[in-house]
Parts: sequence; structure tokens; C-alpha cells
Amino acid sequence: MTTRATVEELLRRMASGDAETTAELFTEEVDFLCAGSEKVPWIRPRRTREDMADFFGTMNANFVPEDRAASISGFLVDGEDAVVMGHVSQRLKSNGRAFMIPFALHLTVSDGRITRYHVYEDSLTVAEAVTA
Repeated sequence: MTTRATVEELLRRMASGDAETTAELFTEEVDFLCAGSEKVPWIRPRRTREDMADFFGTMNANFVPEDRAASISGFLVDGEDAVVMGHVSQRLKSNGRAFMIPFALHLTVSDGRITRYHVYEDSLTVAEAVTA
């Protein structure tokens, strides 16, 4: 798959909520970055495809599925690199707190597999929602 096709498939699988299927798009070793508070259960270091399944699974388990939405405002591809920009809105199961934040994903794709997953988001808003 091309870089664009792989990233589009990633977004489709993320929207489906199936963490295992989403993680299948990653290489065995992953360059992962998601900065934020240790109070947010899904934000911690990740290095492997298995870790990515846990990342998506933990994140999905914390949100009300029917209250999740994302919009893409930009999608740039340059060779193996892609950047996706947009907004995501979520509602936490634990306390009912909803939030909307901007995000940017910097992804690298090699041979149809994702080798880099760097997410940049308003992690303060996420942490405040989790700890509210």
C-alpha cells in the first residue's frame, strides 16, 4: 500500500474501535510519541505492535463510543511521511466529561506498515478531563 492508502486505512480502523486490527498496520518495532500526563491511562511509552494494540484498546475502553467524533482538516504526504491534522471530540466513561481538541499525527510508512506514530494534541485538556 502507498503511504496515503496506509494512513487512510489506519484512520478507518481507528474509527472502527478495533484495537487489534488497528495494530496490525504497525511494524513490530514502533517509534511512538504521545506526550501527556501519567494520569491519562493510555499515555505511556510504547515500542511494539503489541503496545500499540494496548494503546488503542486502553484509549477506546475509556471513551463512550457513540460520543466519539473526528474531523480531518489537513492530510499531507511526502514520500514515506504523512501528517494528518484535525479535531477529535470524546466523552469519558469514568466521569462523563466531554472535550474537543485539535491534533496532528506524524506518521511514517514503510512497505505498507507504520513505523512512526507521533501524536501532538492538547494533552492538558485531556488530563484535566480525566482528572475532573
